[in-house]
Amino acid sequence: MKIDLHTHILPRDWPDLDAKYGYPGFIRLEHHKPCCARMMKGERMFREIQDNSWDPKRRIEEMDATGVAMQVLSTVPVMFSYWAKPQDALDLSRFLNDHIAEIVRAYPTRFAGLATIPLQDPDLAARELERCARELGLHGVQIGTHVDANEHCHGADCRNLDDASLDVVWSAAEELNSAVFVHPWDMMGKTRMPKYWLPWLVGMPAETCLAISCMTFGGVFERFPKLRVAYAHGGGSYPFTIGRMEHGFHVRPDLVQTDNRVNPRSYLATGDSPARFYVDSLVHDADALKLLIKLFGAQRVALGSDYPFPLGEARPGQLIESIQELSAAEKSWLLSGTARDFLGLAEQSTAAITDHTAAPLR
Repeated sequence: MKIDLHTHILPRDWPDLDAKYGYPGFIRLEHHKPCCARMMKGERMFREIQDNSWDPKRRIEEMDATGVAMQVLSTVPVMFSYWAKPQDALDLSRFLNDHIAEIVRAYPTRFAGLATIPLQDPDLAARELERCARELGLHGVQIGTHVDANEHCHGADCRNLDDASLDVVWSAAEELNSAVFVHPWDMMGKTRMPKYWLPWLVGMPAETCLAISCMTFGGVFERFPKLRVAYAHGGGSYPFTIGRMEHGFHVRPDLVQTDNRVNPRSYLATGDSPARFYVDSLVHDADALKLLIKLFGAQRVALGSDYPFPLGEARPGQLIESIQELSAAEKSWLLSGTARDFLGLAEQSTAAITDHTAAPLR
């Protein structure tokens, strides 16, 4: 059985947000030909997408073709809109969250949902997270790797995930038993490296490494010991720089240990104990995946494909299945068990996932 933790979805249509809110910068859709649309920001095309980005029937067809029993749905990160006015970002978040909840209600054995919240106002974000958990039944939230105060992050205008203002969000997630999936967005260095798709190839892994570093060095997991957090794209570059992180922790405690004196390696797997936080499996390399399993334990690495985008794994779980050294138990954790554990899905609620007739196409 496969549960894909990392997939993105959009509504087929939404209002012209620039016109609705009275200022530019939001994404709109142009359906310029059948089964295809352009995501536009002003007159610039951000990305072209196909109907599998919005049509659940199309998604289920592709899930069945690749053996995926359940997808965990989250919005496309460009929709976070952390730069927008808080009430406008809340309004957009509610629209997106209601849409995801509607899809989950229609196909409860094929989809689970993660919310989006307006992190630029942590109090509003916490209240929306509570609504999504208590009223919509979503299992958690997807957030970005940092919070911009405007559309272009400039130094002090940008809050990282160790910022004390976000403690109200971590507290709410802990109380609600809501999982937190961290996805890179608005990548660092994009003005310095616009060529060769480097913001996506270099900037995204660096963003995720930054997020993990801020939350570990910043003591977030010490203050919120029940918080469940997963990071996209195998934790970005973090797993491959943990030696440097630990070395810096020891040789410059005056700079590194200012907010937390716990060795960063302590958050990774030790003996039979898995890591403190989770990552997905999207690393595109067998040796890299083996390192993830060594550092985190199979119980903390969840299948994630980034469906339906080109940087994702075209056949979800293929890399996991290709590694012959993995035991059946390890593959079971990687393909579905870890996602269930992260999301807090009870066994009885997922028993019907393998029965694809339980949720017929509508």
